[in-house]
Amino acid sequence: MSLYEDIVSGKEKLSLVGLGYVGMPIAVAFARKIKVVGFDLNAAKIDLYKSGIDPTNEVGDEVIKNTSVAFTADPARLKEAKFHIVAVPTPVNDDHTPDLTPVEGASRILGQNLTKGSIVVFESTVYPGVTEDICVPILEQESGLKCGEDFKIGYSPERINPGDKVHRLETITKIVSGMDDETLDEIAHVYELVVEAGVYRAESIKVAEAAKVIENSQRDINIAFMNELSIIFNKMGIDTKSVLAAAGTKWNFLNFQPGLVGGHCIGVDPYYLTYKAEQLGYHSQIILSGRRINDDMGKYVAENLVKNLIRADIPVKSAKVAILGFTFKENCPDTRNTKIIDIYNELEEYGITAVVTDDNADADEAKRLYGITFTPMKDIRDCDAVILAVAHESYKAFGMADLDALYADNKKAKVLTDLKGILDKKAYIDAGYIYWRL
Repeated sequence: MSLYEDIVSGKEKLSLVGLGYVGMPIAVAFARKIKVVGFDLNAAKIDLYKSGIDPTNEVGDEVIKNTSVAFTADPARLKEAKFHIVAVPTPVNDDHTPDLTPVEGASRILGQNLTKGSIVVFESTVYPGVTEDICVPILEQESGLKCGEDFKIGYSPERINPGDKVHRLETITKIVSGMDDETLDEIAHVYELVVEAGVYRAESIKVAEAAKVIENSQRDINIAFMNELSIIFNKMGIDTKSVLAAAGTKWNFLNFQPGLVGGHCIGVDPYYLTYKAEQLGYHSQIILSGRRINDDMGKYVAENLVKNLIRADIPVKSAKVAILGFTFKENCPDTRNTKIIDIYNELEEYGITAVVTDDNADADEAKRLYGITFTPMKDIRDCDAVILAVAHESYKAFGMADLDALYADNKKAKVLTDLKGILDKKAYIDAGYIYWRL
């Protein structure tokens, strides 16, 4: 029997190494069909899952309570599985070079618990060559096994979009690749158990790695173009959102919007590609230019807020500003690599007091990573300016009275930055607000 057949029959298990925003939904999806071991080094996170709590909000507490995933922080339990999926983060260092520590660490732990006849599939975003040139030697060294003889490898890039309830693992075409045709068949069949949209068989592992890293690079560049347009149109006194609405009437105009680019994908992945290009003697021009624009947008937003405070005759140094939203994107609790912190830090440079609120965000994570303590929305009052920073559904439901209540009760103009343009611009301007958006 094939490994796929053994897994379907219940004779063998599948393991997920890394149970974050990507790995946990994958584990839960597979557990509806087959036996799954879900491993993560974070014992506190494992305890939450075992208690029926979903800290990622990706599938919800009820699903976690009812899943059959065997959640564990004990790496020895990986020996129970023969098909392994590695879904750990691949961040960048402060100098924007790839930080492969998580994927190397996962390979080390998995290698120590790898058994003959296994297939290992990496899902982490990497530059072409990482799976075969970096991960395989670690697996071989730690296991004492030989790749191609004792175990096989593949690569299937994750495409999960945190907070997105429409584009899920089951509904997005899955790229799969394997070190040989037999391995590719096994990997494809296993993923077809849960991916209703089907799989696309890439011709090699490097092709699959490259496909993933350019997906987010393309998006990053397109957003950078929109951000540059926003800067230009702001100088011209033209509303960018109105321009894009008009241009969007053409059938082939791409629907991108200006905004902050954070998180652990779009703002990170392009650096993996440019790093590898540098190693080969090519210095990226377009990709890195886009990165520079996007990385500077937090500072740009803060500068425009300061200009509007001056326009309203509000002393900048003693101003109080409320920042509504801190996650890297709407409707998810993830604050990793959020660019809202850039706005916060820049405002502090001007001597402005910034208070941050976000009921959607992981407050412990924000405190640990940034030293930020959230202020409950009910306690935010007497502000000179408000930044509506993240388009959470709860903020979209705000009426003007909700925002009015956040400002100081005086005759000063109300300075409002609607970063994502979710409010009715004309209504707020007519009401006397100094309104600004990207």
